[in-house]
Amino acid sequence: MRIVCFLAALLALAPAQAAPAKPNIIIILADDIGYGDLGCMGATRVKTPNLDRLAAGGIRFTDGHAASATCTPSRYALLTGEYAWRKKGTNILPGDAALIIEPGRPTLPSVLKSAGYATGVVGKWHLGLGTGNLDWNGELKPGPLEIGFDSAFIMPATGDRVPCVYVEDRHVVGLDPKDPIQVSYAKKVGDEPTGKDNPELLTMKLTKGHDMTLVNGISRIGWMSGGKAARWTDETMADTFTKKAVEFIEKRKDGPFFLYLATHDIHVPRVPHPRFAGKSGCGTRGDVIQQLDASVGDVLAALDRLKLAENTLVVFSSDNGPVLDDGYADGAVKDLNGHAPAGPLRGTKYSLYEAGTRVPFLARWPARIKPGVSDALVCQIDLLASFAALAGRDLAPEAGPDSLNVLPALLGESKEGRDHLVEHAGGQSLRKGPWKLVPKTPRGPAELFDLSRDLGETKSVAAEHPEIVTGMTELLEKLRSQGRSRPAR
Repeated sequence: MRIVCFLAALLALAPAQAAPAKPNIIIILADDIGYGDLGCMGATRVKTPNLDRLAAGGIRFTDGHAASATCTPSRYALLTGEYAWRKKGTNILPGDAALIIEPGRPTLPSVLKSAGYATGVVGKWHLGLGTGNLDWNGELKPGPLEIGFDSAFIMPATGDRVPCVYVEDRHVVGLDPKDPIQVSYAKKVGDEPTGKDNPELLTMKLTKGHDMTLVNGISRIGWMSGGKAARWTDETMADTFTKKAVEFIEKRKDGPFFLYLATHDIHVPRVPHPRFAGKSGCGTRGDVIQQLDASVGDVLAALDRLKLAENTLVVFSSDNGPVLDDGYADGAVKDLNGHAPAGPLRGTKYSLYEAGTRVPFLARWPARIKPGVSDALVCQIDLLASFAALAGRDLAPEAGPDSLNVLPALLGESKEGRDHLVEHAGGQSLRKGPWKLVPKTPRGPAELFDLSRDLGETKSVAAEHPEIVTGMTELLEKLRSQGRSRPAR
């Protein structure tokens, strides 16, 4: 009788033991990668074998979006689940800006942390640190650790903005206290040369702006003095971030973990490591795309080596669409060699047209996702609600006001994603079904495009469909005014 009871107990436990554990989650957010920049998205000249392998093993979305066509608002929306245009001060930040995500509000890392995940961020931050008048020589808070991350290894802003240092958790890495850092975006500090006054010292010439303090022969936005021992080397930045990401995975391999890896590639200044320089055949911009691909390959290899790949959900995307000349004379335009960064789309980074926010969007989870291609409308802003559902957490009513649970679409289990999406680039445009509305502005009338027939937005059909223009204009105004688009419970 005891044996029978014991076997019955084992059988009762079997389903629970066989149930898949919570997956590890990795978001790899590239910078300025366009819809047509990857082989799996149609590129033929630039080679991206690791990203192509990621796409082949999961879902490749043809209608995946960043939440904004520029970096800071896009990253804000991803982590908070709120359209950045709802909140003042979420425009492109200077390198000395205060933190724009309020500590204590629900965020993607804090929600996953509450579900038992170890959380870490590596790479580009660009969401501010501190509360203003930050002393770079002391403890830098609030920052990533105050909004839900257990660990952080970041660059404070961007590669073309000072301070040109890494921050680990709450302190500048490698800082010599005898050489304190000063940073200003209001006036020059110290006596270091600038791109404006000393163009003969530039190793990378300029096309516009970026003419302040010189660091490693490249002039940046903003003024900086001191901190020489702590300054990064541009050529090794991708390797540094990749190494730190792999170290996080190794340390947290017993899981579950959430890693937000925000690469600097392929943002300006584009300075590939010598092993990638000149290798793409499409100039420096192509070289750093292939450097990005190698970084992704190293992360995937670490998952394979640690036997974590099967139960790790990897999402790859970009913070906005592509830009060629963004201030530095790096040959991005003249060296394209037939490469089309936006693919068939109209627009660029900073644009309300599709290429501004429609970007590569890949999701792989071998234990759950069957490989394929999806036309579902999905957005990075939905990762908060979707991953909360995946982790078994209910969102509070105030959390993620614009984040929708599209988990079935992300897993390839449904062809339906969002019903509508507000695209952002200074102003707002609206997607609903096959229709795209670019509202009327002082510079011109409203434009309406049927993307099912005209993906490149070449001809407005607003005059032929005034009722659709009216309906979508009213919906956009409603979404702007009501303060949220996620239905209140």
